[in-house]
Amino acid sequence: MIEQQGKFDWMLRDLYDGVPGIDMIVVLSADGLRIARYSGDPDAADRVAAACAGLQSLAGAVAQEIPTSDGEMKMVIIEMNGGYFYLMAAGPNAFLAVLSDVRCEPGRMSLSMADLVARIGPHLTSPARRNGQTV
Repeated sequence: MIEQQGKFDWMLRDLYDGVPGIDMIVVLSADGLRIARYSGDPDAADRVAAACAGLQSLAGAVAQEIPTSDGEMKMVIIEMNGGYFYLMAAGPNAFLAVLSDVRCEPGRMSLSMADLVARIGPHLTSPARRNGQTV
């Protein structure tokens, strides 16, 4: 179920097992590359990671328009027919995304994601890249 960096297995499984209704968990870099996933289709995880890059950029741009904001995106929640999408900053250049069905309670998911990021955020980082190369 987990792709790439096996060190994320226990971390993502804890979140998956702890909150009912999770369909997929994706750890991604700021530029939209999948670092790891738990559950769900690998191709779908790649598409989610790519979409998240645009979404976090949009959220950051909107945050800059709030006078008291530091301009950083912390979390985005989207409610859709049939489920929810969550995106949370998870460390330098890294994000945690979760897709869930309607059984998932957004408050519980937000707290569970925040707890996961607080405990293991340093492990959910992605080095900066320039021209496809790590810098």
